[in-house]
Amino acid sequence: MADKYDVIILGGGNAGFGVSAIAQDAGKKLAFVEEWDFGGTCPNRGCTPKKFLVAAAHALHEIELASAHCITVGKPKLDWAGLIQRTKSMVSGVPGGMAGLAEKRGDVFRGSAKFVSPNSIEVNGQVLEGENIVIATGSTPRPLPIVGAEHMITSNEVLSEESQPDEIVFIGGGVIAMEFSHVYARAGTKVTILEVMPRLLPRVEEGAVAAVQTESERIGITVKTSVQVKEITKQNGKLCVAYEHEGQALTLSADRVVNGAGRIANVESLDLTAGNVKHDRIAVEVDEFLRSTSNPSVWVCGDALVTSPQLSPIATYEGRIVGQNIVNGPSATPDYSVIPSGIYTVPALSTVGLTEEEAKQKGLNVNVTVNDMTGWFSGKTYAESVAYAKVLVDEGNDRIVGAHMVGHQAEDLIHYFAMAMRHGISASKLKDDMFAFPTFSSDLKNMF
Repeated sequence: MADKYDVIILGGGNAGFGVSAIAQDAGKKLAFVEEWDFGGTCPNRGCTPKKFLVAAAHALHEIELASAHCITVGKPKLDWAGLIQRTKSMVSGVPGGMAGLAEKRGDVFRGSAKFVSPNSIEVNGQVLEGENIVIATGSTPRPLPIVGAEHMITSNEVLSEESQPDEIVFIGGGVIAMEFSHVYARAGTKVTILEVMPRLLPRVEEGAVAAVQTESERIGITVKTSVQVKEITKQNGKLCVAYEHEGQALTLSADRVVNGAGRIANVESLDLTAGNVKHDRIAVEVDEFLRSTSNPSVWVCGDALVTSPQLSPIATYEGRIVGQNIVNGPSATPDYSVIPSGIYTVPALSTVGLTEEEAKQKGLNVNVTVNDMTGWFSGKTYAESVAYAKVLVDEGNDRIVGAHMVGHQAEDLIHYFAMAMRHGISASKLKDDMFAFPTFSSDLKNMF
């Protein structure tokens, strides 16, 4: 006889815990199913451990700029093995701590889940029946149809391998490639990025991407776009990447080749068809309440939901939306109109709202202000190597509709713009506000 639950949560990451927080408070009987580590990708194999590597890259960047501040230093050398060991130690307690929290909220089942009926899943031969089943299984690296793709590593290995490669190639110029390439390049590794699209980060504001690419090339990263990678082979202990670029057949040799093409929903092993869950093998079709259009007992949130950004705060937010809809009935819908996000190159690229192209497509009449802030007092004070901002203001209502920054503490300043957009603060009011001086924040009013 199957064990019965009010809510079965497939996945023990941010999205699943967002659901459980609401459902537990409402007295629902919960079950968690987790195949790997509780906490999910972000704290274990993603944003949290990555930040330790990014912090090291920041330190190397500051050392590079030391001479501008009349400080003489020797050439730094990064202990890559030590950095990886530090990173592992800092996140080692996450799985156990999150598993303990899951056990306080419900029953925990370890293993891979699959649907056996619209309201039942099987884990290690045990059948669980749920009034509601939540797919919060996260994401997995996007497979690439390249001969020899099995020779590539993913961000998982980047965060765990203790030997620093002399040469590395990223296939794909997405967020993962851009962030890790800056870490490797600043640590002394020769880095090449091969991107199939005409430019890097095609969904990000073009000017901001150009600023990051210029900085990337300044620190020695080779960027090639409109590339077709044909094959990866092993030759004499190295990996050889064969590709076409600008009509030429070329090859690259490297110690490591990384899949930098992003991630897709991790749903392939769930047997969605058995659960009467409409899908296209990757994307589950959901309604505005994040509920399956074909099975009203099934909900989707977090990285398993492909229609929203794959960001940790969004996963928690969507999980709480699903939890509210399970408890109160379908009523809550997510709002993605204002989502600040960062790409943690060094310096970082941060963005919120519409790009200039998106604003044009929507027919908005916007005032666009672009600034190179390296020549500003604050930029010169800190010898910034890149400091770019583009801000879009709707001329009809004086509201900021988009902001895109590189450097100049962009990863923090972007939240001023996001708060103004979310809470309806006009551009004029934000411009007239008072900021401590001299700070990067005080420069905000001069950015638009």
